Amino acid sequence: MTQTYCFSVQAEACPAALPRVLDVFALYGSVPDQCYTQRAGSGGEELVIEVQMSDIDADAADRIARRLHRVVSVQGVLWSAKSLHA
Repeated sequence: MTQTYCFSVQAEACPAALPRVLDVFALYGSVPDQCYTQRAGSGGEELVIEVQMSDIDADAADRIARRLHRVVSVQGVLWSAKSLHA
């Protein structure tokens, strides 16, 4: 059974938000399995960034989530684990 960690990041829709968020994963030596970004809010003022990772453990996922909270323009971070049966 493989664990995949899913991160949902809500940020201000500024040009630097996406690279700042992805840089956190790079700092931990990780490459996301999937990344999806969408503008949200009534005027498109928010950016929702969905990232999935399978090459990390629960401790690393927690550290990444805590670091994401400190990124400039990030307004919220949710994360969870899902199990994939082989």
